[in-house]
Amino acid sequence: MSFATLALVVAAGLLGPVLASLPRFGPPVIVGQIAAGVLIGASGFRWVDPTDPFLTGLATIGFALLMFIVGTHLPVRDVQLRAALAKGALLTALVVLLAIAGGLVVSHLVAFHRPAILAVLLATSSGAVALPVLQELGRSDRPALVATAWIAIADVGTVVALPVVLATGAIGRVLLGGALVILSGVALHTVARLLRHRRVVARVRGLSRDRGWGLDLRISLLALFTCAWIATRFGTSILIAGFTVGAVVALLGEPRRVAQQLVGIGEGFLVPLFFVHLGTQLDFAALIRSSDAVRLAALLASLAIVIHVAAAAAGRLPVSMGLLATAQLGVPSAIVTLGLASHQLTAAQASAVMAAVLVSLAACAAGGVMAGHSGRLTDASAPTLDAPAA
Repeated sequence: MSFATLALVVAAGLLGPVLASLPRFGPPVIVGQIAAGVLIGASGFRWVDPTDPFLTGLATIGFALLMFIVGTHLPVRDVQLRAALAKGALLTALVVLLAIAGGLVVSHLVAFHRPAILAVLLATSSGAVALPVLQELGRSDRPALVATAWIAIADVGTVVALPVVLATGAIGRVLLGGALVILSGVALHTVARLLRHRRVVARVRGLSRDRGWGLDLRISLLALFTCAWIATRFGTSILIAGFTVGAVVALLGEPRRVAQQLVGIGEGFLVPLFFVHLGTQLDFAALIRSSDAVRLAALLASLAIVIHVAAAAAGRLPVSMGLLATAQLGVPSAIVTLGLASHQLTAAQASAVMAAVLVSLAACAAGGVMAGHSGRLTDASAPTLDAPAA
């Protein structure tokens, strides 16, 4: 890949902030980034080859960082949520049952023979999109807490399930790889908790803060890439590696400085590059030509909304909470990326999935308005957690 291509991809990614900054129509940044990729990729001018190995490698790192950042959004340090976890788990279980049934029906209607993939798509929620809306509402009542727990549990559950439903090899090996990544995360958390208050560690972190060494970020990236290596060795998606390390960082309490650095390296370069690259792979012309793909997009979008609103009603939550829980981002992006690479999805099916994602974001925005949210939807960006700046 030439620097000209890299410059084009980075420039295309600027369409996301441009659209998001419009005064009346301000979609999440990823919408503009994917649209830019569509424009310069397979559906548009074909200026970028999405199979370029260097570009694909950078996009893979961007995907790992995206899931890392998504993992840091988990509200694991919120004490108030503990009382709502049981109800959130019950709602997640209900959504999973409805999603399995929906996946089987959709699989039959559109001749897509991987109903487990469809079930994951219907069951998932995006904490990176929906939780900031709930946090900005500033509510601590039962509906908001239950919805927060529900969205977080669904996000984690579908991330964990994804490598299994996308597995093309031995399921046992994939499960072993996932277990090793999670155990590595547990070990990382334990070691970090034991060492972080040692005098020598505090001194070195202080020097890092004063002299700009970025040690916390370097160690976080080392953990991320090590877990990603373990995952790939066992045929498990790097999605679970990024999410696990992000969750560990959230548990430890991420310093504000690390959050800012993540915005720089992730949201400033590699994550937008991932979404632009994702857009270059989509072929919306193939979607329009395929009646099955059009039906797939419509069914995924409508059933996701119906399932989450029905679950909210069953849990005696407002419709707005069900619409917020409909939001999708990381999991469908992973399914499209990995599904295209492994030829489990056609170009038309991948475009159908992303079209359904856009509808889910619109539903989430409507839910936010109904709940009293006056801002705009955000997407995966590093959170600012209340932790010491160290």
